[in-house]
Amino acid sequence: MKRLAKTVLNYFISGLVFIAPVGLTILLLYNAFDFVDNLITIENTRIVPGLGFLLVIGGTALIGFIFTRLLPNTIQNWIENSIQNLPLVSLFYSAFKDLISAFVGDKKKFKQPVLVTLNKENHIHKLGFLTQESLSQIDKSDFVSVYCPHSYAFSGDMFILPKGNVKILSLSSAEAMKIIISGGVSFSDSE
Repeated sequence: MKRLAKTVLNYFISGLVFIAPVGLTILLLYNAFDFVDNLITIENTRIVPGLGFLLVIGGTALIGFIFTRLLPNTIQNWIENSIQNLPLVSLFYSAFKDLISAFVGDKKKFKQPVLVTLNKENHIHKLGFLTQESLSQIDKSDFVSVYCPHSYAFSGDMFILPKGNVKILSLSSAEAMKIIISGGVSFSDSE
């Protein structure tokens, strides 16, 4: 009986390893799609399934088109300056704008993966992204700043290190982020 229970448990764990990532990905995508789709309802009835999702994608693209092609930079600057002059709003706005710009757009910051030596004696290293090649503005011109995202989280740490403690890697940003986010499990997938 114990042998049967152990065999069933092993099969269950094998099935879980396969189905959990697939199921969680599908669940996350479905919930995101459903949430956006529920934004467009009339009397608790969806007009057309998927319409909300298409409207959000299309609306965001339209706003991007308007602000890059139709509106002069002076209007964009006026809107941004107005937002940045609001005491608490400016803090959140600038942080979100910088974070989003770091991942997408013309000013990508997470494009140079690096290996950071945190402790030479014990050979402790961490993967991250070079964000500033010189910190002369804080009188540390021989230092760099590196952002190290946390695994399985939307957060990270920023380190200020001597340039000698940072090694440029020959990985793409996407590969490095995949390795970091997975907690190092994806190392075998990137080789």
